[in-house]
Amino acid sequence: MSNYLLEELGFQTFFQDQIKDDSFDVGRISTAANGIYTILSESGKLKGIPLGKLYYLAAGPEDLPCVGDWVLFQKAKGSSEGIIHQILERKSLLVRNRAGEKQEAQVMAANVDFVFLVSALNRDFNPRRMERYLTLVYESGASPVIVLTKMDLAEDLDEKISSTEEVAPGVPVIAVNSLTGDGYEQLLPFITKGKTISLLGSSGAGKSTMINRLFGKKIQKTLETREGDDRGRHTTTHRELFVLPDGGVMIDTPGMRELQLWSGNEALQTTFSDIEQLAEHCQFRDCKHESEPNCAVKAAIQSGELTEERLKSYRKLGRELERLELKEKYGAHRATQIQRLRYFGKK
Repeated sequence: MSNYLLEELGFQTFFQDQIKDDSFDVGRISTAANGIYTILSESGKLKGIPLGKLYYLAAGPEDLPCVGDWVLFQKAKGSSEGIIHQILERKSLLVRNRAGEKQEAQVMAANVDFVFLVSALNRDFNPRRMERYLTLVYESGASPVIVLTKMDLAEDLDEKISSTEEVAPGVPVIAVNSLTGDGYEQLLPFITKGKTISLLGSSGAGKSTMINRLFGKKIQKTLETREGDDRGRHTTTHRELFVLPDGGVMIDTPGMRELQLWSGNEALQTTFSDIEQLAEHCQFRDCKHESEPNCAVKAAIQSGELTEERLKSYRKLGRELERLELKEKYGAHRATQIQRLRYFGKK
């Protein structure tokens, strides 16, 4: 049973300052499934079992341990089990809305420093999807890094990199080939001791292949993409935290067919900072960027500075986040009625 140094697992002063009782052991959750957890600690790898009060006090899934959490636990004598007493306050939390009409949080990972948004440079390449992922990352408190995989399959590499940079102002965009290792040297500044990286992306984007490349051996199972549309099949079936051999911690997550946002109005403004900055020069403060005079956003579209598709995406995600807020307050049926009145009632 391997023992781990807390610093190797990403332990930082932020977490140390929260510990007031040194009678507990400190560990990090590496897997979570059906109420059973794996804890990595200086005592090795343990099976984690939450204290009953954690379930009793939890208002939702986000209040229970998840992969990446730092926890205080007591090791049971004579066994390889640890009783989880407390979850330390998180630095960041990746949350999406669970698929379906019911509004329920699905927690993906905690205490992540950088999120590698992985997108393949094949027919599944989609800048609009990247805007959605960026909004989720900005809401989490982590920093995004866009990694474009399968560089060898891109016929128009420069154009795809450029279109990605346009939808992600100020975000590092790195193209890699996981088979040869080309481009991986640009990832190394983010993968350092004490830092945690999470991988997010669609099925078949190349996340598992990236982990295998970084480990220098096969850690995660990989599958070929479908010939029809270059979309992948799920190979990672659960979230798991890995300690990389040269430093850093990585959390792999299952590929997602659909990403529903949980919240993030401020994050949306960050994702579309270019539109927000243009809007400051509109004649009217409440400009909808439709038929109003002296609209700086529409002028940018006419000049080619901004695309109509990006403005449509901005509006679409804004309506989605508005609906989530209304659903939480009034329920799904009433939320639909309110939005219909807002967008169609005045016409």
